[in-house]
Amino acid sequence: MSDFLQVEKQGRIAILRMSKPEAMNALSSLEDCDNIISTLESLNFDRSVSVVILTGSGRAFSAGGDLKAMQARTGIGPQEQPDSTRFNYRRGVQKVTRAFMDLELPAIAAINGHAIGLGLDLACLCDMRIAAESAMMSASFIKIGLVPGDGGAWSLQKILGYSKAAELFFTGERFGAAAALEMGLVGQVVPDDKLMDAALELANKIAANPARSLRLTKRLLREAQTGGMEEVLQLSAAYQALAHETADHAEALAAMLEKRAPNYTGE
Repeated sequence: MSDFLQVEKQGRIAILRMSKPEAMNALSSLEDCDNIISTLESLNFDRSVSVVILTGSGRAFSAGGDLKAMQARTGIGPQEQPDSTRFNYRRGVQKVTRAFMDLELPAIAAINGHAIGLGLDLACLCDMRIAAESAMMSASFIKIGLVPGDGGAWSLQKILGYSKAAELFFTGERFGAAAALEMGLVGQVVPDDKLMDAALELANKIAANPARSLRLTKRLLREAQTGGMEEVLQLSAAYQALAHETADHAEALAAMLEKRAPNYTGE
């Protein structure tokens, strides 16, 4: 089993660190994909966690796919014939995309360095993004004669809109953290040595809120990306009915009425 992701818990925060710095945290195997998938699935069932931070080790967030494995047809990309390649994408990297979409926990991407191709798309699958000043990004698939095979054509334009996403995919040009902030791809740019401090500050603000309502809100936001208003209204009523019955909702009401700080239990 791959140990691509290293997990560190700080209170109700889980820090997920991509840990192949010698390969700039590129995904090189189906085992790497399986490790990400199983980690996210286990976090979904961990009631002690409220927020996830995804970051990289070394000088990169993630360089995306492993080009050497791609050339040798041994990794997560091409295989001996097209149908096998299609299966490989659906079996590996697209399951990673689905695992991020199914993640119930709010997720912050702390972009510590290069986020290229699939690496950028991993950041886009998180709900919020913070970049180090030195971070460089690119939707670079076109530069190696490929298309975004991981669902990035959907996720990037959800964040930036069609025109800007098209520009990034059609040119494949690299851009820095300041440009990412200007276009709305990241919410903050901070000095390199302050990146995790900023990510943890945001994560702690989120984790201070009722845990079950956080998960319901995350799911509602995800469903609202593709659902119509009527569907969202129906789902909102159902989730609100669940939230009303949580102990943390009762505690929040009591604390506000009594003008004191709440004591949430996650129940």
